[in-house]
Amino acid sequence: MNARRYDAVLFDLLSALLDSWTLWTEVAGDPRAARRWREQYLALTFNTGQYVPYESLVARAAEMRGLDPRLAQRLTQAYGQLRPWPEVPRVLAAIAATMPIGTVTNCSDELGHQAADLVGVPFEVTVTAQSARAYKPRPEPYQRALDALALPAGQVLFVAGSPYDIPGAGRLGMDVWWHNRIGMPGRPGPGLVAEHRSLDPLPAFVSGAGG
Repeated sequence: MNARRYDAVLFDLLSALLDSWTLWTEVAGDPRAARRWREQYLALTFNTGQYVPYESLVARAAEMRGLDPRLAQRLTQAYGQLRPWPEVPRVLAAIAATMPIGTVTNCSDELGHQAADLVGVPFEVTVTAQSARAYKPRPEPYQRALDALALPAGQVLFVAGSPYDIPGAGRLGMDVWWHNRIGMPGRPGPGLVAEHRSLDPLPAFVSGAGG
């Protein structure tokens, strides 16, 4: 029998576990505009560092892409419509049966906890950018989650939802498994151990039974 590979798993929330892309598309009203808006937001937030109000970053990203900044308010008001990717409840329940799971997300406390509840599987740790006072890929959010788990980085796997998380988690010493659901471009970063378009292979990988 293979020894399990990790003692806990941390997840990005809004891309790795929840289909936030569909929600952004519904709010924007156009798939191409929504993708440009979302990708601009990701680039912006992952370069912001110290925490500023989440909705202000979403509004600024919309403006930068020639969209109405009021879309940000519509987006946050629609957070209750977020849904997990189809395999997420099953995959997370399988992992949570053997080890702690948590999430680290770049949004406010209110929205982060609201979104986490929509996954359908309880987390032992939920860290938001607001609670850490910094946005990923700064080390503070990841480290806050590791401290809450009371585990060293080398014993925890981070499941990224975008390429921006890879260097952030990797620099702290966590292995990073990239759930690249929509095929975002990106280069391997420190700690990247796998990249998949689905979470289905994850339980076997975490347990040490899969490569």
